[in-house]
Amino acid sequence: MRDFIYDMNSSILQHINSPKELRELSPQQLPKLAQELREFIIAAVAAKEGHLGASLGVIELTIALHYCYNTPVDNLIWDVGHQAYGHKILTGRRDVFETNRQLNGISGFPKRSESVYDTFGTGHSSTSISAILGMAIASKLKGDLHKNHIAVIGDASIASGMAFEALNHAGATDANVLIILNDNAIGIDPSVGALKKYLTNVKKGTAKDENIFECLNFDYTGPIDGHNLDVVISTLQNLQNKKGPKLLHLITTKGKGLKQAEENQVTYHAPGKFNKDTGDLLPKSNEFQPSKYQDVFGLTLVELAQQNEKIIGITPAMPTGSSLKYMMEEIPERALDVGIAEQHAVTLAAGMTTEGFIPFCTIYSTFLQRAYDQVVHDVAIQNLPVIFCLDRAGLVGQDGATHHGLYDIAFLRCIPNLILAAPMNELELRNIMYTAQLGLNHPIAIRYPRGRGVLKEWKLPFEKIEIGKAQKLKTGTKIVVLSIGHIGNMVSNVLEEVEDMEKIGHYNMRFIKPLDRKELEQIFTSYDHIITIEDGCKTGGFGSAIIEFANENLYQKPITVLGIEDKIIEQGTTEELYQIAKIDALSLKLKINTILNASK
Repeated sequence: MRDFIYDMNSSILQHINSPKELRELSPQQLPKLAQELREFIIAAVAAKEGHLGASLGVIELTIALHYCYNTPVDNLIWDVGHQAYGHKILTGRRDVFETNRQLNGISGFPKRSESVYDTFGTGHSSTSISAILGMAIASKLKGDLHKNHIAVIGDASIASGMAFEALNHAGATDANVLIILNDNAIGIDPSVGALKKYLTNVKKGTAKDENIFECLNFDYTGPIDGHNLDVVISTLQNLQNKKGPKLLHLITTKGKGLKQAEENQVTYHAPGKFNKDTGDLLPKSNEFQPSKYQDVFGLTLVELAQQNEKIIGITPAMPTGSSLKYMMEEIPERALDVGIAEQHAVTLAAGMTTEGFIPFCTIYSTFLQRAYDQVVHDVAIQNLPVIFCLDRAGLVGQDGATHHGLYDIAFLRCIPNLILAAPMNELELRNIMYTAQLGLNHPIAIRYPRGRGVLKEWKLPFEKIEIGKAQKLKTGTKIVVLSIGHIGNMVSNVLEEVEDMEKIGHYNMRFIKPLDRKELEQIFTSYDHIITIEDGCKTGGFGSAIIEFANENLYQKPITVLGIEDKIIEQGTTEELYQIAKIDALSLKLKINTILNASK
């Protein structure tokens, strides 16, 4: 039973349980279905939250694709997948759509294990062309020459290096692929770069004579109105008769059909809860809430940049999400959005350090995975002091497996020359940023979580933090908890409630690399049992670093490592996922009491 209100009486949508029923409709019925699908998504997201604008912008395209092609026999990939809500609803998930992004519910992104219609899992951008080309070449090798292969990619995603690599390869093949360029001039934030200008000129009819896609050997069609169902369907039907690599250029409006979503596309990408009838965002609570870590980063960077003219801000297409937007507003000439190009962002920052600048390269933890070679080859090996600010580190909640920032500690701490820090609160984030721009001789990565901090006041005078120095928060006699990052606040609260609290010590380690070896020697000498806790993977993480230290120094004290087990964590609220991972307050309290009772 849906717990959001949508009237299914006498609707066409209520009869669509798969594309088979969709293909039985007459062309005259499709505009009404489009209206119903749009209303259904608006009602669902208004009540349950999620991604809105992207799916509203491709309603007509979604219907046309499943109407014209024999999915799931024909392969269809949605790049990133923010826009796949309509696809999910039309492919058998209408009645469970209320569970979208919820614990044990359907994913907010296409997911192979969820449906045969989800040909390829997409949560990061720009992977669709490579994947669909791989499928097309495989089909040809198997002798299946009649199967169609379609990828839908946005104008922001197609500018990514990986997408260009795939276009370059595809154009040199005779693979039966159709790339649909969904051109709405925006990703999450407005698109940037020379390709955006080129596509704008194409839409205006002022582009140079040569078409970039035709030069890459694609059969180019467009641009066409992506909201005109008749035109989209007839165009797709014509393209079915053409073989080889093809590109269809559609012009769409993100948020189409909801006035506020069309006018404020950044906010309504994922607006939270809103009134489905008016489109107005629901009012926020007037109760005090701590600042978001991303805003602490963004506002602190502006303050530092105003004092230090060498500071540069860099983001790969996330100025709003990372809050670099504040610097872009105050000091635009020194705040750079490079588009969906994490590899370029890292090496750009490296290049700037060679000329004496101090780049703060802000990238979501999950997206830094896409630039690992650049971190190693272009930054660490040359020991260039780039400052990486890793937003959304740890469990991020309902965006799920593709967006959790669980691996950065493990994949960064093995890299020579790199300092790795995790501030416990907003003030520490502020002061580590301050320390980093004073002139470090090494690159540094500062990880912090999605969401809000804990302090009422964090805009205090800057203080330098000693690199590699831990902070003793509480002295004990039997057990010590070593925490890293924001999770340390939960630990402090738990230790105030544990019986025999005087037996429990607590350290905010602050740095995963370098470890505070002097303090650790004192800890292993003074305590009987060590507990480490982190919002990251256990394999190769902070706890592993402590075990390595103990082994190197021949300490034989028992060490309990708390963190994310070696398995994929799906979507749910952050609180639910902490409980599943057993790094929540109750789990920690039980673990401490179990150890205490065993020692009596």
